[in-house]
Amino acid sequence: MRQIYFGIVIHNHQPVGNFPWVFEEAYRQAYLPMLEVVERYPALKFSFHYSGCLIDWLQQKHPEFLHRLANLVQRGQVELISGGYYEPILPAIPDADKLGQISKMSSLIHNWFGCNPTGLWLTERVWEPSLTKILAQAGIDWTLVDDTHFEGVGLEDKDFFGYYITEDEGYPVKIFLISKYLRYSIPWHRVDEVINFFKEQASERETKIAVLGDDGEKFGSWPGTYSHCWKEGWVDNFFSTLEDNRDWLHTIKLGDFVRKIRPIGRIYLPCAAYDEMLEWALPAQKSWELTNLKHQLEAEGRRDITQFMRGGFWRHFLVKYPEANRMHKKMLSVHKKVYKARQESPDNCGLQELWQAQCNEPYWHGVFGGVYLADLRATTYKHLIRAENKADIALCRTGIRWEQVDFDGDGYEEVLINSDAFSLYLSPKEGGSIFEWDLRRHDYNLLATLARRPEAYHKVLTERISAGKDASLSKTISSIHDQIKVKDAGLSPLLVYDSYPRSSLLDHFLSPDVGLMDFANNSYTELGDFVSQPYRVSLEGRGKRLTVSSSRSGSLQVGGERLPLEITKKIQLESGKERLSISYKIKNSSHCPVQTIFGCEWNINLLGGGHSEVAYYKISGVTLDDSHLDSWGELSAIDHLILGNQGLDIEIEVDIAPEVKLWRFPVETISNSEAGIERLYQASCLVFLLPLKLPPGENTSLKLDWVVS
Repeated sequence: MRQIYFGIVIHNHQPVGNFPWVFEEAYRQAYLPMLEVVERYPALKFSFHYSGCLIDWLQQKHPEFLHRLANLVQRGQVELISGGYYEPILPAIPDADKLGQISKMSSLIHNWFGCNPTGLWLTERVWEPSLTKILAQAGIDWTLVDDTHFEGVGLEDKDFFGYYITEDEGYPVKIFLISKYLRYSIPWHRVDEVINFFKEQASERETKIAVLGDDGEKFGSWPGTYSHCWKEGWVDNFFSTLEDNRDWLHTIKLGDFVRKIRPIGRIYLPCAAYDEMLEWALPAQKSWELTNLKHQLEAEGRRDITQFMRGGFWRHFLVKYPEANRMHKKMLSVHKKVYKARQESPDNCGLQELWQAQCNEPYWHGVFGGVYLADLRATTYKHLIRAENKADIALCRTGIRWEQVDFDGDGYEEVLINSDAFSLYLSPKEGGSIFEWDLRRHDYNLLATLARRPEAYHKVLTERISAGKDASLSKTISSIHDQIKVKDAGLSPLLVYDSYPRSSLLDHFLSPDVGLMDFANNSYTELGDFVSQPYRVSLEGRGKRLTVSSSRSGSLQVGGERLPLEITKKIQLESGKERLSISYKIKNSSHCPVQTIFGCEWNINLLGGGHSEVAYYKISGVTLDDSHLDSWGELSAIDHLILGNQGLDIEIEVDIAPEVKLWRFPVETISNSEAGIERLYQASCLVFLLPLKLPPGENTSLKLDWVVS
């Protein structure tokens, strides 16, 4: 009789810092219904993975769930799989953290469920060959990756029904193949179609296994799936059909299969992830081109070509999103501090906080929000700053400290300033700008912003416009990634892209006819050559005080010629004080008078999206029509401004001399998520505008005094 095994691997995870209601909703719609249906079909076998951050939440909110899960483990129906505790992309974190996070996860499984996991869920199935040795050293016997990885080294469909063994430096690990067909058909296709797939693959001679490895959230949490999976009974129908056919279709735990059946052979795989991930990692235009080309060739039946087509590389997300790269490099920097501190004192040096900051979602972006979600970026920085605080205490680091180092790995030095009250990171290369400002007492980075940039799915909007269709309709649209929904109305006019990073202390020179909307839409011309251009930087420390001087001899477009102009800006800092005092000197070095508008730009993220009632502006003596941090406005004769968020318990204020005109507007991206393409708040942009009328050789000044109040 023809036989086949079926490995069902369900991965369940919520990122560190996700909203409590998201955890609860996923629990009610996906995790609990799946547990209940598994209990009803005791003859079926499963391999489950729950991330450590999800288990932490379940321990607090639904410990009864974990007890029920333990019963399934004890009766031999379910095996639990290890992984990085806080769901990091393993190749992106240091080896010591890889081993530590896997050990923490395996220990939790042993302590809670009384078993020692042999398998590992690979976060986002991001594979690099160097992982092999680390996994083996961590006591991992097997893992699983997508079958498309195996196509790339020349294997064919007939080779996909088993597992292979690989090694690095003689350290072996076994690798199962996740079936792309099953991942795309469960729970979307009819049950009889899925069963027919198994019938076609079953064999009398070979011992074969087909493996489903996918997210648990697709069974209830993804849009439309709760009704389909549970109310309409797709999962019940599927599981009952599996039970009815268990004389030839055998569900099995992957750990049992490894112990029972030998590998098909030896394999060496290249760096890879699932197909969609490799597409998302490409630059936007290339992602669009590759995916449409693949769809065209698939429609033509050209599998002989598509099996060798590959997208990008996960680490390229750190190029695609420089903000994610800086967060990643902050993580690596904090890692060094934490491990150095552990040599001095092994207790409470920030290790757990560091590991929480390695949770993967804020470091990349695909069909879900990822790096575009301001609250997840804020959570990552919160844990990084807490870890750094604990490490510095263990290392007895006090006072104000600074260094010039290539922090973000671009070949240029940045200036890193740290004290017990704040951290301030500057980029001389990018206009002498500030790209990180940590309030260490609040565990908060005020400048965790994100620039507006093209994404492949923006083509969904622009192509509908060119076709004369209404891109604002909230409906399903054909796209490069199967189906993409447009959630918010009227998004197309908001497709604005920035030409520089959304940092702070940026220097603009504008024509008097440039307005707020021109600036916000990036539809104006810079008269100066200062934004994102290199500045000379020097630092002078005296006791508890530090002065950072940045200067540039640039030029200004006046009529048909460029006139020399000089800027010097000084930042004064003092250890123990949450104050940032900035003074500008702008000098006309030419022999002609200069008339222009100088604009000093700041981008501050105090989680002011969604018209949050707790996130606000305040201006003395002025009643704002709209005081929300995602509001728009233009005000004249401003010498004082307050921004705050009651939920964060943070309020910052700035004194300005002389008085300036103020522009304010929200920096909002058009981003994709499971709910569809929508508008997301990234920062509040402030531009302090000072009219300049400088005779030859004359200069003017501007002072900004920021303080945390």
